[in-house]
Amino acid sequence: MLRYPVSIFWCFLKDENMSRPQMLVIAASLGLAMTQTVLAAPVAPAAALASNPLAKASTLPFHYPAFDKIKDEHFAPAFAEGMRQQLKEIETIANNPKAATFDNTVVAMERSGQLLTRVQTTFQNLQGANTNDTLDAVDRDMSPKLAAHGDAIFLNAKLFQRVEALYAKRDKLGLDAESKHLLERYHTDFVRAGAKLSAADKQKLSVINGEIATLQTTFSQNVLKGTNAAALVVDTREELAGMSAAAIDGAAAAAKAKGLDGKFLVALVNTSGQPPLAELSRHDVRERLLAASLNRGQSGEFDNRDVVLKIAKARAEKAALLGYANYAAYSLEDQTAHDTAAVNKLLSELSKPAVNNARKEAADLQVAASAEQGGAVTAADWALYTDKVRAQRFAFDENQLKPYFELDNVLVKGVFFAAGKLYGLSFKERKDLPVYNPDVRVFDVFDANGKQLAIFLADMYARGNKQGGAWMNEYISQSGLMGTHSVVGNHLNIPKPPAGEPTLLTYDEVKTAFHEFGHALHGMFSNVKYPRFSGTNVPRDFVEYPSQVNEMWALWPEVLANYAKHYKTGAPMPKELLDKVVATKKFNQGFTTTEYIAASLLDQRWHQLTPAQVPTDVLGFEAASLKELGVDFALVPPRYRTTYFSHSFAGGYSAGYYAYLWSEKLDADTVEWFKESGGLQRKNGDWFRKTLLSRGGTDDALQLFRNFRGRDAKIEPLLDRRGLTAP
Repeated sequence: MLRYPVSIFWCFLKDENMSRPQMLVIAASLGLAMTQTVLAAPVAPAAALASNPLAKASTLPFHYPAFDKIKDEHFAPAFAEGMRQQLKEIETIANNPKAATFDNTVVAMERSGQLLTRVQTTFQNLQGANTNDTLDAVDRDMSPKLAAHGDAIFLNAKLFQRVEALYAKRDKLGLDAESKHLLERYHTDFVRAGAKLSAADKQKLSVINGEIATLQTTFSQNVLKGTNAAALVVDTREELAGMSAAAIDGAAAAAKAKGLDGKFLVALVNTSGQPPLAELSRHDVRERLLAASLNRGQSGEFDNRDVVLKIAKARAEKAALLGYANYAAYSLEDQTAHDTAAVNKLLSELSKPAVNNARKEAADLQVAASAEQGGAVTAADWALYTDKVRAQRFAFDENQLKPYFELDNVLVKGVFFAAGKLYGLSFKERKDLPVYNPDVRVFDVFDANGKQLAIFLADMYARGNKQGGAWMNEYISQSGLMGTHSVVGNHLNIPKPPAGEPTLLTYDEVKTAFHEFGHALHGMFSNVKYPRFSGTNVPRDFVEYPSQVNEMWALWPEVLANYAKHYKTGAPMPKELLDKVVATKKFNQGFTTTEYIAASLLDQRWHQLTPAQVPTDVLGFEAASLKELGVDFALVPPRYRTTYFSHSFAGGYSAGYYAYLWSEKLDADTVEWFKESGGLQRKNGDWFRKTLLSRGGTDDALQLFRNFRGRDAKIEPLLDRRGLTAP
């Protein structure tokens, strides 16, 4: 993800793809009611701020955060001072007696809030990757205040008058293309934040916004805590039969850490499906594990049902106030899809063939299950018997791959190697920079000319205080105006093995490593002037595209041969095993596509409601929607159910989960281009970098694609990849 992803993609404070201006735009839609609270917030004593490491830019290379000096207690006062400083800067801009110019208004806004940007970026990244009760409390407290702060900027009438005056004569200002686009984007940002509303409607919006900000934070924290609380606990090793000895030992250690000596704890990941379902031999244990996953957020201390209903209604009310039919219409207007009709068409065209393929796959699984356990195959059996059918059909077991996918090899000799071949990059690990967790690794990244391009953080292991999924984020964004270079991080959730054991990855985890580094490349290659357009600051349904393209190199022969070596012997992965991996790429795509489309349709259904249409029964609405949309296939639950659907209800991908599939259309067509053009060659990488990766959000996203590809994307490569063209 970019959550995201990620990817991860989170609420507006945790969207890995958001720049400071974007965060403020969304904040502006989340809470004017608290503006006076922000303006009246106590100011920290000067002495306290002087000793606060966040008060000034870090003196470490590329302004890398001084994690060893930053303490939890530093954030709240730094937030308060950052908001105070920026509001003072904004007031100076808005009340400037001189006529509005591009420099004294738009560029001045781009330069404003540097302290707040530094605090907010560092906080959101730590709160996602290494949180605790103190940071969670700061998050709850600051969400509405930051929302109010955004309103104080984007609903400032004098400031908007200056922007609108410039916008009206934008063709006569002699601006270069990037500057003109910046002015246009700021005007759009103001309008979408409610700048044209009446004073009374702004006040109504403020009430809604404050509620949304708080609810999204509550939802996100409930998901993390509820996922931890729902972990499966069993009494004996025998119940975990099928898992490796190392994994069972890890479960014992996890239980002991929770005070459950003698028991075994299997932690959950944030998706509906759980990795151990492919290994556990006992049907009853698989059923318990899947039930624990699917029932999260539906009862008890971390029940998210009421939170969902309040978020859905508040968003629908906000959209109506701003003049839109529903929240999805409001959200999609600013994406490359543009409207709900386009998204509904894409999902509906693919849902029926996807479910049909899934039903055919289920019939094959039933044959295997009947021969082994008897009775009807269930959703909890799918992963296990998929592997068995794959093994029968292709003489291939996914577990055969893991000895060849050791983490360090995958990262250094795979991900980094491919980036070197394609773009001329080189990497040097350094141990002198501080990290927020001992497992985090840091690398200097050098361009083909030997000049340092960026700093990259690799945070690969799962932790109980880390958000689920995988994502990329930026601590420092590249900007010519600010004279900054990228400091980016990739975050995965790979289970950490017991001490002394190697970290062996599944093929999906390998793909995820390449995917997230695609986001990192998008950030590191940024070559723009303005922070608003830096790196991954592109429409949500475009941001996943470059990262999905980067997945192709995971199985590229030259790359695979360099990293896929047995962790004990160093022997390369046998060609016949690689051939089987390639042969099975379309296998189980019915399941994969159906679970994704079901979640995407749920996301749209919740956000295409008017305020009066918001239901009172979350689970009933979910079931009825899946049935009506033709994706209520019990053997394939949605990838996320409503109550733990963070993409949708924590903010980052609300009404936007379709984006992965939308981006994949561009991705599949681009993969064809790379193959046609000779594959892993510098000339290809340089062209992709020049025309697209380096451009950030400086132009219309689909125009950037056309600049690269020479035409619009075709859908046939996507259909073929997903196996949806077969009779």
